[in-house]
Amino acid sequence: MSKTPPPHPVAPHVMAPGTTYPRDLRGYGATPPDPRWPNGAKLALSFVLNYEEGGENTVLNGDAGSELYLHEVPGGSPTLGERNRTVETQFDYGARAGVWRVMRLFAAHGLKFTVYGVGRALELNPDVTRAFAAAGHEVASHGWRWIDYHSMPEAEERAEIARCVETIERLTGKRPVGWYTGRISPNTRRLVAEHGGFLYDSDSYDDDLPHYIEVAGRPQLIIPYTLDANDMKFAVPPGFGDPDGFERYLRDAVEMLRAEGAAGAPKMMSVGLHCRLVGRPGRAASLARFLDHVVACGDVWVATREEIARHWWATHPPK
Repeated sequence: MSKTPPPHPVAPHVMAPGTTYPRDLRGYGATPPDPRWPNGAKLALSFVLNYEEGGENTVLNGDAGSELYLHEVPGGSPTLGERNRTVETQFDYGARAGVWRVMRLFAAHGLKFTVYGVGRALELNPDVTRAFAAAGHEVASHGWRWIDYHSMPEAEERAEIARCVETIERLTGKRPVGWYTGRISPNTRRLVAEHGGFLYDSDSYDDDLPHYIEVAGRPQLIIPYTLDANDMKFAVPPGFGDPDGFERYLRDAVEMLRAEGAAGAPKMMSVGLHCRLVGRPGRAASLARFLDHVVACGDVWVATREEIARHWWATHPPK
């Protein structure tokens, strides 16, 4: 006689039976709303320049060791207890040279981007921070440090959110209205909402359109970001092996979404950039060609995330 197997133990993080599942897997479904982008644009395109140089893991910032993520030789083991100048100088390139090359390219094309600004990095290079503001680029908050916040105590993370906001406002003269941490904690979204003053939160990758969720009892606009149309793929496997692959991927994405927009369902697209990656000459050349293509399209609205957020709040307010 067979015995009934004992019930499988439930891990602590698994939802109990009958509990409301916290993920929205339906979204807009088969009939997404018409975003009604300005001037009838078929696509809203958001460029994001991640400014992180100086905010990464290093003993200079009180960390145990060197950074392992998103540079030319990622992986391996961190150098503990002392500086790793090989890694540091790769990040330095982004702040010293790459950022200015990217800014020149966008200026030449008459386009604006959103800066995901790490507070510590902006503080260490106030000249480039002020240059972002002077050029009309949006400076959004990207956390006080470019680290993994997953295990950070709630009180400490709350203080770092406030510190990042204060630093950006002091250096640019404008309070940031957007937030993106990247490597979030279980508390990040709530702490951002509780801090208040943000038009949008981009710690999500779940859609091709903005949407609202409820956080801390209030509607919070989510403007999804991207990890695929992103030059970070030059530094993580599987990724882009050459600049042509990066350019082709971005162009294909734009053309697919323009076609959907022409068929009556316009979307939004994000492109993620990093000063130390796409700021290198060979990659910058592919970015320049892509910008040429975008400008030639004629039906693409290149906007900052703040502009997209303000449009969405006005055109599609929360119900």
